[in-house]
Amino acid sequence: MSKTKSINLSFVGYYIQQEVVPKSAGIYLVYIGTYNKDTDRVTLRNLIYIGEAENVNERLNKPHEKQKDWEKYLSEGEILIFSVAEITSPDRERAECALIFHHKPDENDECKDSFPYPETIVESSGACMHISSSIAVKTYIKSDVK
Repeated sequence: MSKTKSINLSFVGYYIQQEVVPKSAGIYLVYIGTYNKDTDRVTLRNLIYIGEAENVNERLNKPHEKQKDWEKYLSEGEILIFSVAEITSPDRERAECALIFHHKPDENDECKDSFPYPETIVESSGACMHISSSIAVKTYIKSDVK
């Protein structure tokens, strides 16, 4: 039987330009929000996507295949805002799936209904608004049998 795995994520951001996100392996969060130039502050309305990549900067700047879908959420004056937590494989995929399974962002498809890993605890800190600071997710495989 597999042991519970604990994963700690420390998010940095909030980035208002995709070009400046870190070039490291990690998990990234995509938010809808606004940026106030006078105060140099962001206001985050909601989290719409959680992703992972070997190189987050490269992944977000190709452009990302979901870019147009994300932009559909923008109201006037709003922008996409990003935060990133450095983490390598295989924990990166496991942590991403746990976060998606728990939070179910609108633009994620995979992992929303199933969590194919052993029990996982994810502790998140830093620039990660709209993410629970601590989650525990147990293996859950959705059955298509009714």
